[in-house]
Amino acid sequence: MNDNITLILDKIKAYSHIIIFRHKRPDGDCVGATKGLQQILRLTYPEKSVLLSNTDFCEYVSFLGEENPLLPDEAFTDALGIVIDTATADRISDQRCTLCRELIKIDHHINVDAYADLEWVEEERSSACEMIAAFWAAFRDELKMDVVAATCIYTGMVTDSGRFRFRSVSGETMRLAGMLLDCGVDTDRLYANLYMKEFDALKFQGYMFGRIRRTEHGVAYLYITRAMQEKFNLSFEQACASVSYMDAIRDSLIWIAFIECEDGSIRVRLRSRFVTVNEIASNYHGGGHACASGATVANRAEMRRLLADADARLAAFKQSEVGWL
Repeated sequence: MNDNITLILDKIKAYSHIIIFRHKRPDGDCVGATKGLQQILRLTYPEKSVLLSNTDFCEYVSFLGEENPLLPDEAFTDALGIVIDTATADRISDQRCTLCRELIKIDHHINVDAYADLEWVEEERSSACEMIAAFWAAFRDELKMDVVAATCIYTGMVTDSGRFRFRSVSGETMRLAGMLLDCGVDTDRLYANLYMKEFDALKFQGYMFGRIRRTEHGVAYLYITRAMQEKFNLSFEQACASVSYMDAIRDSLIWIAFIECEDGSIRVRLRSRFVTVNEIASNYHGGGHACASGATVANRAEMRRLLADADARLAAFKQSEVGWL
């Protein structure tokens, strides 16, 4: 067990006012981890004020419950801040976290920015939610859990691990997931909320299957324009999810979705199997995990350069590695 995990609990005990933070454009893991920890702390310490500061929302997991209203500046005075699932300070959704007296970082990304007073970072974990589950399990005799918290945390574990399919999933991941299920998580309702689609979204999926393209060495990619998003009545999150349409193409070990934003920039979702792509993302204003990263390019010319880099990376991998499929 990481030594800092005990220090984190000690800090939580020492403060009467705690604010939890998340990253910009939150995903299921980020929302599940922040809401799950908030619920655990509220159950365990009803006398404490435990708030969630969020300036961004995630429609995809809105079924997990309402979000807190925007906090006034004075709310951060003398507070302990806990930032979850956020590798760098510039990615924190509410930059007023610096107004807190002390800051804790809990994260499973590569530790590139030591911005907190106390940090617990485990890059090998499948999700931030797995870390919150491990935190609860380490102090299970003291920290309280209910089905609300368990559902939030389990949701993040499911979404960030690709339904427990990614290489980051370990035996510990599954043991912690089992402990959460024992708390009464309704998986039928959960998976219905996560994976049932609106009819327009299904039509969009069929439409995009015919627009998948591949580079010379097998990088699969899609480009989703603003016009497409409007035609099919898609949220930006739904458009970004199109990267999953390409995850089962044999020989395409890297697949990328390019999503046009309102300001003209292009959001990039990079995914891979066996091949590392976070180095590519870091060269285009992004980063993330070895096989799941995000980036941003300014225009189509920069998009083509990123594609060329990905194609070269995949070509080198196929030339040097054997037995990958």
